Amino acid sequence: MTTTSERVSGSLRREMSQRVSQSVFDGSRLRVVLLVDVYDGAQQQFLEAYEQLCNQVASVPGHVSDQLCQSIENPSQWLITSEWESAPPFLAWVNGEEHVRMVEPLHSCVRDTRSLRFHVVRETGGAAPHADTAQRRLQTSPRIGDGVIRHALTFTVKPGSEETVAKILSDYASPEPKVDDSTRLCRTSLFMHGNRVVRAIEVRGDLLAALRHVARQPEVRAVEEAINPYLEQDRDLDDPESARVFFTRAALPAVHHVTAEGQQAKAERYALYYPAQDGCGMRLAELLARQDEAAADDPRTPVLRSTIFQRDDVVVRLIDVRGGLDAADPALALGLSDLGQAAELTTLRVDASAPKDAELARFLGLARMDLVTDRRSPDA
Repeated sequence: MTTTSERVSGSLRREMSQRVSQSVFDGSRLRVVLLVDVYDGAQQQFLEAYEQLCNQVASVPGHVSDQLCQSIENPSQWLITSEWESAPPFLAWVNGEEHVRMVEPLHSCVRDTRSLRFHVVRETGGAAPHADTAQRRLQTSPRIGDGVIRHALTFTVKPGSEETVAKILSDYASPEPKVDDSTRLCRTSLFMHGNRVVRAIEVRGDLLAALRHVARQPEVRAVEEAINPYLEQDRDLDDPESARVFFTRAALPAVHHVTAEGQQAKAERYALYYPAQDGCGMRLAELLARQDEAAADDPRTPVLRSTIFQRDDVVVRLIDVRGGLDAADPALALGLSDLGQAAELTTLRVDASAPKDAELARFLGLARMDLVTDRRSPDA
């Protein structure tokens, strides 16, 4: 028999699924699919490297199982699938320095890879004997997206070079938005906070194809070369391995996106930078995600859309605000109304003796990033 609370909970989940287009925080199991193209003749080398990697991954918290498969039609094509208790432990591992070092032996034998991540919604067959039910949670309902994939890159530049870098990054011709018949660049928003740069992009279609398309554009390559001398992490764009390591470390994945119910009003775009305490990045991102979901139910909210990006202890929240940030309620705009949690999870200092509203406004000012450029394709 279904109880009233279960019916209400199910109704809320269905309403949420109509609103939230992306989240890693629903607690359901994660299936990761890695498509691998191995150099001809390097299959044995790849297998040995994988077996070494597999033994290391088995000890990573949250990892459940994995499989390695080889194509029956093309021996150079391999498939690695892995199951995780939920998305956060996988993201904490795959975005960490340990993972960068762990996969290094694969690079000399792999031509190309493509990673896909899925929450488990339904499955057939019984659970494995004595399986931990906590490890076999399924996504309760499908999410309804808006067809847009969101991703960001972040890196730091040498202190003192911020003004020069901002000018370089703002003075470039936008690349052709059409990537192919099914992929299109929709929007690029670039912000700075001190010497940290964040570039957020929105794509319809294939994110990887869009990133490769942008990297090939002469005007983008010229900008990347121009800022090279100012980067804190050295890179050589002519060296594929150097470029790969740089962009791997710069990746800032979107972990949550929410659009307020029925909100189609025009809004201004802002970015907020929440420097997390050591080891608190995922907790902070999840707290912001929970509060943004709750705020999206309030018709008074000025935040029409919010996307949270997180990697290690870097947390960035991209928000579209109706009426502008200066006119918004600081608590709603900040998405973090509890100053105690702010003090616990971030490195931004909080004055507990100050009036709450004034301290929230100050906190918002400290988190606010400087807009460098925000460009949309004409038909986005």
